[in-house]
Amino acid sequence: MTQINQQHPNESTDFKRMVQTQVKNALDEDIGSGDLTANLIPSAQTANAKVIVREHAVICGIAWFNECFKQVDANVTINWLVTEGEQAQPNQTLCTIQGLARSLLTAERCALNFLQTLSSTATASRKYVDAIAGTTAQILDTRKTIPNLRLAQKYAVTIGGGHNQRLALYDGILIKENHIAAAGSISNVMQQAFALNSGKSIQIEVENLDQLQEALDAGATSILLDNFDTELLLKAVAINSTAKPKAVLEASGGITLDNVREIAQTGVDRISIGAITKDIRAIDLSMQFTTNA
Repeated sequence: MTQINQQHPNESTDFKRMVQTQVKNALDEDIGSGDLTANLIPSAQTANAKVIVREHAVICGIAWFNECFKQVDANVTINWLVTEGEQAQPNQTLCTIQGLARSLLTAERCALNFLQTLSSTATASRKYVDAIAGTTAQILDTRKTIPNLRLAQKYAVTIGGGHNQRLALYDGILIKENHIAAAGSISNVMQQAFALNSGKSIQIEVENLDQLQEALDAGATSILLDNFDTELLLKAVAINSTAKPKAVLEASGGITLDNVREIAQTGVDRISIGAITKDIRAIDLSMQFTTNA
């Protein structure tokens, strides 16, 4: 599976293009034919601004924030006081901004939207990663993302220390209950998946230990354990330990910060959590302005 793990966004052409496109779409949606309220400000008026975070957060989305101001007015200057992935403290100043007041006001909302959403995703990811520290398991995301922000959120997951499940339907085969039913059996559907020769990962979801054994017998090397409790996960790990070759086991379903460490300690390899991208609350940010005489 492809991993979105770009610690230095400006070094990747594909990453930069993604950011540019997402920002353009957001600005088009917000500005439309023009910012009517900004026109109340004298066109030559300049201003300074600073962005303050009001809570603990893993900062993510600097590239999107910068791009919002760049597309509105390339002459705006931004000085960052934190780095991507840094743990910020409440009431910490993240950056300072200088430029035309109209430009700062027009870009403000979209810039903050990206920064607070992606920081929220990175923060949620970091909480789960920290909760399983010292185990061998990895935290993964899912496809349960905000529409049109899939790659951005998956990037944010990696900034928080997590890993990416498949990016999209084109990025890997994940066989679920209905696929098995349509094919007739786990053995049949696995044979069909291998026959595709897609060059992509093949993972199959199972709901009980009998299905797990059938998947292993069919040659599965990546198995998603759907809604297994810890007792079943321990048994699944034991069954897998005698398989040749062993499969990568991934726990999914009903996982929270309260039980994720217990799940990691069963010996599963991966834990996928939809909540880190879909059940997020925007980080509380504030942009404060001062105009120049």
